[in-house]
Amino acid sequence: MLDLTDPLALETAAERERLADLLAALPPDRWAADSLCAGWQVREVVAHMTMPYRHTGATVMAGIAAAGGDFNRFADERARQDTADTTDAELLASLRDNIDHPWQPPLGGQAGALSHDVIHGLDITEPLGLPRPPADRIRLVLTGAGPRQLDFFGVDLTGRRLVATDTDLVLGDGPVVTELPAADMLLAITGRTALDPPIR
Repeated sequence: MLDLTDPLALETAAERERLADLLAALPPDRWAADSLCAGWQVREVVAHMTMPYRHTGATVMAGIAAAGGDFNRFADERARQDTADTTDAELLASLRDNIDHPWQPPLGGQAGALSHDVIHGLDITEPLGLPRPPADRIRLVLTGAGPRQLDFFGVDLTGRRLVATDTDLVLGDGPVVTELPAADMLLAITGRTALDPPIR
């Protein structure tokens, strides 16, 4: 069970419930819509998000080893296999049944779990025109991201300052200021969308 005395855990549970509600109302054909994850439809993203609930840590580690240590390759193969073996309804049930699951990514802690759900949630909701997470939830994701997480996405904010228009959030301290909603900030930092001038 999630530690619901932890504000990050409360936000994680709320985000999972929000996404489960949105997916439950989604017409069946929209599960085949393209997501922001290259090569993945909505169903592959949901399979990836729910992978920790359906596969043991040992299974995941064995899969990564079989993929030559390449997590992205493993995640892609696993998501495609899971969607072949699991119905959309079963994937939705996996998300719904695990709203309070305590999974956290290695070295990521509860902040990493929240980031995982919020970012991949946007991968689904943005192309479908569905509601975004609350701006303050996105602020928690971005303020919880350390240098290691930003390095993972190849972000360099040198000379740049991003200012959220819908929550109290500023990233970077450079002279070039871009004002935008927190969700657009997160999408840019994770490489989903581009800024003008672009983030290097």
